[in-house]
Amino acid sequence: MEGSPERHSKKKVVAVVGGGLVGALNACFFAKRGFDVEVFETREDIRQAKIVKGRSINLALSHRGRQALKHVGMEEKIVSQGIPMHARMIHSLSGKQSPIPYGKKGQVNLIILLLLKSACHAAAVSLRPDGSTEEVEADLIVGCDGAFSAIRKQFLRRSCFNYSQTYIPHGYMELTMPPINGEFAMKANYLHIWPRNTFMMIALPNMDKTFTCTLFMPFEEFEKITTGDEVIEFFQKYFPDTIQLIGADALRRDYFRLPAQAMVSVKCSPYHIGGKCVLMGDAAHAVVPFYGQGMNAGFEDCIVFDEIMDQFNEDFNAVLPEYTRVRVPDDHAIADLAMYNYIEMRAHVNSKWFLFRKHVDNFLHFLMPRAIIPLYTMVTFTRTRYHEAVERWHWQNKVIHFEKIQQAASLLKSDHFVLVSFLTFPENFIQIHLSVFE
Repeated sequence: MEGSPERHSKKKVVAVVGGGLVGALNACFFAKRGFDVEVFETREDIRQAKIVKGRSINLALSHRGRQALKHVGMEEKIVSQGIPMHARMIHSLSGKQSPIPYGKKGQVNLIILLLLKSACHAAAVSLRPDGSTEEVEADLIVGCDGAFSAIRKQFLRRSCFNYSQTYIPHGYMELTMPPINGEFAMKANYLHIWPRNTFMMIALPNMDKTFTCTLFMPFEEFEKITTGDEVIEFFQKYFPDTIQLIGADALRRDYFRLPAQAMVSVKCSPYHIGGKCVLMGDAAHAVVPFYGQGMNAGFEDCIVFDEIMDQFNEDFNAVLPEYTRVRVPDDHAIADLAMYNYIEMRAHVNSKWFLFRKHVDNFLHFLMPRAIIPLYTMVTFTRTRYHEAVERWHWQNKVIHFEKIQQAASLLKSDHFVLVSFLTFPENFIQIHLSVFE
């Protein structure tokens, strides 16, 4: 019998609360170690449901998340269902499109997923539909039940538990850009951005050749628009190149389909209670979506916990405090970076200085790949700890003087030196003409 005392005496039992992305992956990690895993989820299994209620969302999968999936043998299966993203595509008011690569040539930043189904094969247990409950004894309870976690609420009843949540003053609204003649209406392998300083719109491709367009804007700006004609006037003023692609009638209709949704950032500490309960994913650190790291940070929680399990020989009393010590500073750092990146995406990408900085960062990284690493590269293409990436970024900002690239280049332990011979500033990018001498 699955629930017999004999079964429970042979293996440790882990109860994963929350059968979403992080909960499902966590179950895979624990099952791989030979634990008996029971997953509790209040919603019905979307793999078997005839009608799936709720909102879909485009998810960004980068290096950290891929490493976690790889560890349980799921990377290729998931990646094959996504779309590679090579760069940002910036749309100006005039309709001009300018790509900004994420990293050096060959680095693919994001795989966009519309829906990630639970891939674990651990036992799944639902709460009874009649409202009755059953008690399950477990050696460890893992709270992966999202930003409004029921498990975390129990932590709030204890002393010395720090918790904060911050709603940003901007909401978001999703619109759909349909295919044209069965193909993508825009170039597919880009994160399309319409930056407008205090707000922005982005568009991400889906496997069905549509784009999900997401408008991020202060709530009061959303509320100013009350009629279909005002929607069209707004888009004509700020996003004129999208009206034909989305469709005027669709804009008039879909803008009012759902109200703008809120975005919350959650920080807490510690992540554990003794050796019996631990928080992971959004339950521990919900972040706003502007760095594309929410899912990746949650997936990295799983592999970090697994690495600490190796370190302490699966002793939960030692593993859980160490997990809190290691993970809290990193998750707080990515929460702050996500807030910062919203400003960058909606405003800084319009700046010639931002583009100049990107070129110089990438150039210095080419010259000194170990000494100078762009922040985005550290966050997205490596598993450098988030808080260490931020510290290194601040250090690099202090030591790099862009008007003195020649002096910075002299840090190379070689006989090369670089002469910045000519700088030009076209409308939307900076060219750097360089001569490298022996």
